[in-house]
Amino acid sequence: MGNNDAFPPVNKVVLAYSGGLDTSVIVPWLKEHYNCEVITFTADLGQEDELDGLEEKAIATGASKAYIV
Repeated sequence: MGNNDAFPPVNKVVLAYSGGLDTSVIVPWLKEHYNCEVITFTADLGQEDELDGLEEKAIATGASKAYIV
């Protein structure tokens, strides 16, 4: 797979990241299939305990940066 000639190359992706199974699996998939940098973004909507360790998890799955705002 990889970049399709019909679309411009993908160099960087910002992923809305929850830390759940779906978003954790898609990080390495994006890197493998598009050979791109993956940055995660998580919105802090008052989840408190659910955000503990989320940045480390995103990095461990292959994200180059993880933002929680």
